[in-house]
Amino acid sequence: METGHEDYRYPRHQCHSALEAPLRHANGCHWGRFVRTIVEVETDNGIIGLGEMGGGGESAEALFRALKTMLLGHDPARLEEMRFLIANPTASLYNNRTQALAALEFACLDILGQAWGVPVSEILAATARSRGVRQLLLLALRKSGDGRGRSAHTRQMVAFATEMKRRFGFTSHKMKGGVFHPDYEIEVYRALAGAFPGDSLRFDPNGVLSTSRQYGSAEAFRASQRLSGRSGLRIERHAAHTRVCEDSAGYNTVVVNFETTGREYSGHGGGRYSARYHFLGRHTGMRESAGICETFQIGVAVHSSGELGIQLATMLHLGAVIPNLSFAADAHYHHLTDDIIEGGLMKYEGGSIAVPDGPGLGVKLDRDKLEKYSELYKRLGGYPYDRDPLRPDWSPLVPNDRWADPGDARMPAIPY
Repeated sequence: METGHEDYRYPRHQCHSALEAPLRHANGCHWGRFVRTIVEVETDNGIIGLGEMGGGGESAEALFRALKTMLLGHDPARLEEMRFLIANPTASLYNNRTQALAALEFACLDILGQAWGVPVSEILAATARSRGVRQLLLLALRKSGDGRGRSAHTRQMVAFATEMKRRFGFTSHKMKGGVFHPDYEIEVYRALAGAFPGDSLRFDPNGVLSTSRQYGSAEAFRASQRLSGRSGLRIERHAAHTRVCEDSAGYNTVVVNFETTGREYSGHGGGRYSARYHFLGRHTGMRESAGICETFQIGVAVHSSGELGIQLATMLHLGAVIPNLSFAADAHYHHLTDDIIEGGLMKYEGGSIAVPDGPGLGVKLDRDKLEKYSELYKRLGGYPYDRDPLRPDWSPLVPNDRWADPGDARMPAIPY
């Protein structure tokens, strides 16, 4: 079946999706919602492929609009040519097209899968885990005015994790840190470890800790998933010998391309690489990075960016074809209250989400929901990802030494 050329019927949609509560992190906060850009690519014979991109609380609409004239008439099967057309490796040092390429590439793969009547995972390779991809429970320091799922303190975090494990079957957990002083966060982490002795736990301060004792206790250093910069990662790898660090050596904000992947892991077996396909720009990049990791006996996980169902579907298809995907995938999905795909939120079963088995990505837009959340975006606008609504005069430092107060009982004065 001929797939024809690409055309843009609905070039991009900005939409909000509500979170149960604001999610605080080391570099700011998700202010009670995610802002996502939904892309539709239509061929001349009427097939529509879906893509999705985040923007750290900001719109990517202008970026996709600028690419439209470059893509009209392009064959969606010529993926590598599209890469150099819009995200030449040298030119991309001066723009933000790499993430846009990832969204567009999966829209093209969605088109090809629909045209050929097979799931994307079958196009990429014979599936390694077609039944489902394990997800982890991402634990953030949440505060909400209505009390839903609050986890600002140790007992609340443990209670929230216990409820999520009961509902969804999680056996892997990752605590987002870097907000409070490391000594306090390690207290919370130990409480979680005590509550789930048979589960896998990771600690992620988003690269804001230092190797200096000035910025955190030795226990925080040993438990850290990512310190600041590649030098910090090397020091951490050699100095930290606990099982915690071995299981959670991710570094997905530092090791983000093929050069840094090869350099970082050469000669250092073990550990984990959390791959962001939207940073790598394409599915082949994801698989090539996984191949580098396989060479050095590094386990792989798929990283989250606060995705809705379209990008989650891409993550599931990628997870199905990477043989060394030995760690549960990151996800914010359990924090969402709704989705913009038909059928609503995807279902968890035993801590996993099944790989969609329909043609292409296997998901379709719920246009009523898309319109609803697009209107919400028009009303509320974006939000500053790198600001904390409970600390209006604060800005993130790397490494950080300005911690939030865990005793602050205020609620964020922001619209949800």
